[in-house]
Amino acid sequence: MKKLAVSSALLGGLIAAMLSVAPASAQATRTWVSGVGDDANPCSRTAPCKTFAGAISKTAGGGEINVLDPGGFGGVTITKSLTIRSTFEAGVLVSGTNAIIVNAGVNDVVILEGLDIEGLGTGLNGVNILAGKAVYIVRCWINGFRGSPGNGVLMSSSTANARVVIRDTVITNNSAGINVLNGGSSISAAVINSQIDGNTTFALQANGATASASYANSVFAGNPTGLSQQNGGQIFSFGTSATVGSSVVGGAGSPNAIITFK
Repeated sequence: MKKLAVSSALLGGLIAAMLSVAPASAQATRTWVSGVGDDANPCSRTAPCKTFAGAISKTAGGGEINVLDPGGFGGVTITKSLTIRSTFEAGVLVSGTNAIIVNAGVNDVVILEGLDIEGLGTGLNGVNILAGKAVYIVRCWINGFRGSPGNGVLMSSSTANARVVIRDTVITNNSAGINVLNGGSSISAAVINSQIDGNTTFALQANGATASASYANSVFAGNPTGLSQQNGGQIFSFGTSATVGSSVVGGAGSPNAIITFK
């Protein structure tokens, strides 16, 4: 009887220990970051994390990271369906590297909303899309990516039929604005209600036979080249847009004309 009692006590203690560990390792569907948070926290609303990189490991696929207050939350690599959303000034400041890398699964969707993405003049790419089904960039400001290659948004996804949708966003003061560069079969970018200005090479480029882009109700101003089709890439215009102080070039082998409204 004593042996049975001891065994039962040990078993109960082991189960209790396992149960106490499980909640700490579980990922939440919604997490939080704060300018005064700590990445050692569980990223709950009352105990938020400090950085996006700290919160992402505690956020389940398909979940959402919310910003509680203004702050700088650092660069992050996203490998799953995820939303990062802010109604405050949410800074992503980097130097000499990419700010946000999306390298997700073939069915994954990533949403980036309300972010101030800053490259400090040496950043490589503001948003670098390597893989994933779709990326939505909404109400963001992307500035200062002038390191090589220096794109505000680089879309070179290896996922077939991948797309990036850029809405209500300003992309400025980079080496290049939005670059759709080959990658998987039929990758594309859509630019809506956005301003792409003051970049040192082009505003919007489709480069390669698998790359295409479209834009509507947008302004491309102060870029040496507004719209660039290269190596069979295609660009389409829908609705009223304007190119101001920028040239429009087709590039060798480009089959489609570009319609712009000035």
